[in-house]
This record gives sequence, C-alpha cells and structure tokens, in this order.
Amino acid sequence: MSKGILTRLRLSSLRLRLVVVFALVALTAAVAASGIAYWLNREAVLTRTQDGALNDFRQEMQNRAATLPLRPTQDDLRRTAEQMASGSAGYQVLLLGERDAGKPIVGASDPDDFTLADVPRPLRDAVNTKRPVTEANPHPYHLFWQRTERNGTPYLVGGTRIDGGGPAGYMFKSLAAEKADLNSLAWSLGIATALAVVGSVLLAQVAATTVLRPVHRLGEAARQLGEGKLDTRLRVTGADELADLSRTFNSAAESLQKKVADMSAREESSRRFVADMSHELRTPLTALTAVTEVLEDEQDSLDPMIAPAVALVVSETRRLNDLVENLMEVTRFDAGTARLVLDEVDIADQITACIDARAWLDAVDLDAERGIVAPLDPRRLDVILANLIGNALKHGGSPVRVSVRTEDDELVIAVRDHGPGIPEEVLPHVFDRFYKASASRPRSEGSGLGLSIAMENALIHGGSITASNSVGEDGAVDGAMFVLRLPLDASGITREVQTRSSQGEVEEA
Repeated sequence: MSKGILTRLRLSSLRLRLVVVFALVALTAAVAASGIAYWLNREAVLTRTQDGALNDFRQEMQNRAATLPLRPTQDDLRRTAEQMASGSAGYQVLLLGERDAGKPIVGASDPDDFTLADVPRPLRDAVNTKRPVTEANPHPYHLFWQRTERNGTPYLVGGTRIDGGGPAGYMFKSLAAEKADLNSLAWSLGIATALAVVGSVLLAQVAATTVLRPVHRLGEAARQLGEGKLDTRLRVTGADELADLSRTFNSAAESLQKKVADMSAREESSRRFVADMSHELRTPLTALTAVTEVLEDEQDSLDPMIAPAVALVVSETRRLNDLVENLMEVTRFDAGTARLVLDEVDIADQITACIDARAWLDAVDLDAERGIVAPLDPRRLDVILANLIGNALKHGGSPVRVSVRTEDDELVIAVRDHGPGIPEEVLPHVFDRFYKASASRPRSEGSGLGLSIAMENALIHGGSITASNSVGEDGAVDGAMFVLRLPLDASGITREVQTRSSQGEVEEA
C-alpha cells in the first residue's frame, strides 16, 4: 500500500473521529434535553390528571358516601358508587361497607371493570389504618393513592374512608390516554434527537473538511519532504493556528534543506578526500610493499638488532595496505558504484577455498552439504567469509564452527566461536565503521572496517548479517555467533542495479 493511500486512510480516520465526537456530543446533549423535557412533561401530565381525579373523588366521598346510613345495603353502595362514577373525572368507584359487624359488603359502579382485587393490599391497609386525632391531624383517615398496571395499561388507584365508621371508597382511573400522549411526546423528542444528530454529523463534515484540508496538505508536504524533496513548501493563507503551522513547516523545511545541503557538501568533500587520499597512497604503498617483501626475504641475514625493526615495518606496511584497500572499498559503497559480478557458486567449495587460502583448515569445522549452488559474487562472498571467520578466530578463538543450510529461499551461513562472546553494549555497534570494543586500545591489528565491509557486501546481495551471543545449557555465554543470510537467487538484485545504472543513478568506478 502506497504512502499516499496510508495518508488518506489516516485522514479519513481523523475525519471519522471528528464526526463521531460531534455526533456523540450532539446525541448526549439531545438525549439529556429530551430526557429532561420528557420527565417534566410526564410529571406535569400525570400530576394534573392525578390531582384532578383524587380531588374529585374526595369531594364525591364527602358529598355522597358520607350521606349513606351506618349499615348500608349493597344496593345503597352500588347506587352511590354509580353516582360517584358518573362524573366527568372518568373513574370507576368501589364502596366497601358493613351490613353487620364483621360482615363486609361491596358496591361497585362496574363490577366487570373494577373489583376489590384490583386494589393493592398495601393501599387497603393504609386506607383502613386509623390515626390519632391531634391538632396537626384533625382526621383519623386520609386519602391514599398508588399507580398500578393491568394488562399493560397504567391505572391510578386511590382510596379513603369516611370518618365515624362510614364506608371505605376506592377509585380506579385508567391512564391510557396520558400514556398515549406521553408516547407521542417521546416519539417527537426522539425524532428531534435524530434530527439533531444528523445536523451535527453534517456540521462535523463541514468542520472536518475545513480543518483537514490544510492538514492533508501538510501531511502531503511532509511525505514529499521525507522522500527527499527538500524544496517542498506550503502555501500560507490566513492568520489562524493552521497558518502558523504552515509557516513553521516552511521555516523548518528551509532550515532542513540548508543543513542537508551543507552536510551533503561536507560529506561529498570528505568522500572525495578519502578516495583521493586512497588513490594517492596506492602508488607509494606499492613501492613500500615491494621493498618490504625484499626486506622480509632477507630478514634472516640481517643484523639481529635490525631484524625486529624490519619485521615491524613489514607488518605495519601490510596493515596500511589493507587499510587503504578497505577505504577504497568503502568509498565505492558510499558512491554507489559497487557492482555484483554473479557466478554459480558451490557454497561448500567456496568456504573451503576461503579457509584453505588463509591456512585456517585446522582451526575451523565446516558443516555444509555438498551441492548447494547459488548465483553469488564469489569475490564479495569471500570477503564476507574471511571477515566473519577471521574475526571469530581473532576474538573468539578456535574451534570455530561454520554451518550452512537453506531456509525459505535463503542461504544461511552461521559462524560460531567458543570465546567470551560479545559484550551487550557492543552488540549494537559491531557493524559500525571504525568501531572497536575497547576504547583503551584504539590502535590494534584491525582497522574497524572489516565487519562494516562484510555487511555492505551482504546488503548489496540483498541479504543481511546479524550478531548475537550463544548461550550454553548452564545459561552462561558460550561464544559469539554471526549469521549471514543471502537470497538463493540474487539475479534480481543485479538487474535492479543495472537498471539504475542505465538511468544514470550508478556510475562505473
């Protein structure tokens, strides 16, 4: 997936988050406002209906039920209940009296619609409870009410008793009309909430477009800047925070372009200096090498006082020659002129030849199957192997084990020693140029370029090298291990390099 698509996805994600936040804020506000409005209207509607019905029932109890005889008949109770229910309040009435002591009788305005079973027991107990008469409580019986539900329809049930042993009366009023009104109100508030959310989403889209357009331009400019187009600049319009951000970006890009140009100039100057110096040193080094070879041949016949100095000159001349060759190789990699010259290589034979040429046969154990052949650059592979095995022999000691295997279209060559291993703080830097593990020994036999050159040669093949410590069964470090991974077919790498060369990106050294 390209960077542009990833950028668009990220911007779309930010747009989605803005829309979701706007929608959630609008939804929360609308739900809260609708909930409060619904609750206030519900209480107002129910309280108005409830107070009107209870007040009318209390008045009817005082005007009609209070006129009944102490021992009314069932017909008396029924007629009075019908009269009380015939008003405009729209409730049913049930009167409960006594024909004789302990013999209750019931009269209902509509026995099919309202019976004593519809009156909750706690309400009956509260109605029949007689309270002491005081100045603060002039009546022993009070009016009580309760909301109930029957078959999904809400009802208001109220009851009271006439003072002085009169009958108890209960009213039963349906709240279906109020429920329908409240349902209509809920639907209206729900629609209003949905419209508010839709409006907030549309507003969020407009706001997101306004905000994200300059953000998208900034992201695109940052991507181009990251790709090396250091002359990328943003068009600054307005005086808001986004305009300040664009100005800051332009200033940073301009400063970065200047610093990169200065660094590139210094790097090019340093690279050219190293290359020129290496070339200039090769001529006198060739003469010195010839002289040292003659001195080395005559070393046995020299004065014993002079022989050590001759040996030192020979050793240091070879070391200087190796350093110059390494510097030349490094400049080729830095200049992008290093080339692969592929050939069909038998890996086991190549490793054996590398070990034999350096007289390491007695110090190295080779575990490699015959017949593993891969198109590689033999010279560069030899450089890699010589550096890895030589490093293992120098710092880890023999026996050094070299194993070869194939794994997922890759050639894997592991070089392991049985020395003290690599310190943890050194592991991240073993492939750095001129890096040496001991800062107290800046002058050693090596130049600090060997592993770096080995890594460069692995990379040009499309491979890699990793360094780690081997751990024994007792948990202690048991030597270092370098693992070289190369593609079994590096021909694609060669074609890519040749293509870049034909486009002028790579020049012959």
